[in-house]
Amino acid sequence: MANHTEHAGRRRLETAEFNTLRRDLLARNAWAAGNRGALVAVTPAEVVAATREVRTGQTVTLAAPVEWSPGPDNPEPARHVMLGQPDPAASGLAFARDSFAMIVHGDADSHLDALCHVVYDGTLHGDVSASTVSQGGAAALSVEVARNGIVGRGVLLDIPRLRGVRWLEPGDDVTADDLEGAEAAQDVQVGAGDLLFVRVGHRLRRAELGAWNAAEARAGLHPTALEFLADRRVAVLGGDGNNDTAPSSVDGIDFPVHVLAIHAMGLHLLDYLQFEDLAPVCEAQGRWSFLCVIAPLRLPHATGSPVNPIAVL
Repeated sequence: MANHTEHAGRRRLETAEFNTLRRDLLARNAWAAGNRGALVAVTPAEVVAATREVRTGQTVTLAAPVEWSPGPDNPEPARHVMLGQPDPAASGLAFARDSFAMIVHGDADSHLDALCHVVYDGTLHGDVSASTVSQGGAAALSVEVARNGIVGRGVLLDIPRLRGVRWLEPGDDVTADDLEGAEAAQDVQVGAGDLLFVRVGHRLRRAELGAWNAAEARAGLHPTALEFLADRRVAVLGGDGNNDTAPSSVDGIDFPVHVLAIHAMGLHLLDYLQFEDLAPVCEAQGRWSFLCVIAPLRLPHATGSPVNPIAVL
C-alpha cells in the first residue's frame, strides 16, 4: 500500500459557495447538456479503444448480491417470492418460477441513477422541467437513455489503498487531491469518456463490522472533487457507497454530489457497487483500467435500475 500524508480536516461549504461551484460545473460540462448527458463522451472510437484494455479475458462483477433480509441500511429490502413449489415426484415438464420487487434507490443494493433522478430548483438535468416526472414515471431522461448499454474504459481509484487504511470511516471525504494521488500511486490516468469508479471501502467495512445506518453516516466524495471529473471529462461515476458523504458537507443540501454529478454535469451515477472482487485482481495484474460493460434493465420511464457492471481485464 502506498503511504499518504494525514488527511486534511473536513471542509464545509456554505450554500452560496455550493451554488457557485454548481454553476461553474454546469458551464464546464455544457457539452453534456443534452438528453444523453455525459454519455456523449463515450464515442464509438472510445469504445473501440476500451476493448484494447482486454488482455487476459478475466471478467469480474462490480455489483453486490441483492439482499432479501432487512438491516440498518436496508429497512425495506427487495422481496423475493417463489411462485409455487415444483413436485419432485411428478413426471414430465415443470418450471421453477419466482418474482421480485425492490426499491431501486436504497442504501444497500447496487443500482444506476438515471438523469431524471435528481430535481433541483424545479428542474432536471439540462433545464428539463420537473413536471416531466409524474406518477406514471419520467417522460424525459429516464434510464432508457442507457438502453443500448454503457461500454467504455473503466478506471478504479482505490482511496483506502492510497491512504494506507482498509476503508474510509463514515463521514470522511474523498478530495480532488485524493483522486490525483490515487492516479499517481496506481500509475493510471483518468481520461475523457472514462467510467470512473472510486473505492472508499464501504463494502469491506460492512462485511467485517456489520451493516449500519448508511443514510446517516457514510464516506463519499467531497463536492469539490467533482472539479477533477470536469477536468477529465468523465462520462460516468460509480462508488461502493452512495458517492455522497453523510453527514453532508453542504448546509441545507443532503446530496450535493448527486446534484452536481447528475443535475449539473449529466453523469449517470452508480451507487453501492462493490470492488472487493476487482481491487485484488487489479493489484495482482498491476493495472487499474479495464473494459467495463454496464447494462441497465429496460424499464421505460424509470428513474434508475438495478445493475451488475462487469469489468473485463
